[in-house]
Amino acid sequence: MKIIGVTGGVGAGKTKVLSYIEAHYPCSVIRADEAAHLLYEPGQECYRKLVRLLGQDILNEDNTIDRAKMASMVFQDADLLGQVNQIVHPEVKKYILDQIACEKEAGRADYFFIEAALLIEERYDLIADELWYIHADAQIRAQRLSESRQYSAEKIAGIMKGQLQADAFMKHCGVVIWNNGDLEETYRQIDSALAGSV
Repeated sequence: MKIIGVTGGVGAGKTKVLSYIEAHYPCSVIRADEAAHLLYEPGQECYRKLVRLLGQDILNEDNTIDRAKMASMVFQDADLLGQVNQIVHPEVKKYILDQIACEKEAGRADYFFIEAALLIEERYDLIADELWYIHADAQIRAQRLSESRQYSAEKIAGIMKGQLQADAFMKHCGVVIWNNGDLEETYRQIDSALAGSV
């Protein structure tokens, strides 16, 4: 089973790429964001550590973590954000490694895809056999975010400013999938990248 890390800037089209792969290849896909949300559930070690750090104020009435409240609290405080990341990222990585081990044992998949915004920063190259970068030009990404999520130009600019630039992604990723709008061309690149790679 080949382990492939997938990353790219916001609005690059990672979801579309992974949806195509899931529909056409024997694979397992895990998204780091979704894994983190599972670890925020009551009873999880990650949940306990976050509540200990941030206090009861981040909890809903049913004792689940209010992610919007937590986000507004930590994104105003770089030190606090750093502490949260030190709790969450290692737990997410541990969860993903456990899932990889389960998939290897089950023997169902030829590929295991890990989608993570911080794939490079969090050193997923130490886990994955190969890193993919999904690229779309900045103006196309901005247009997608404006149309699909109704983000303001200011919000889009702020998010993009906080992410790696294309040259940094390309420096670390062995495969670049260009996804500027022609989906058939995007799918052709995916098929080519996966051809004979198992």
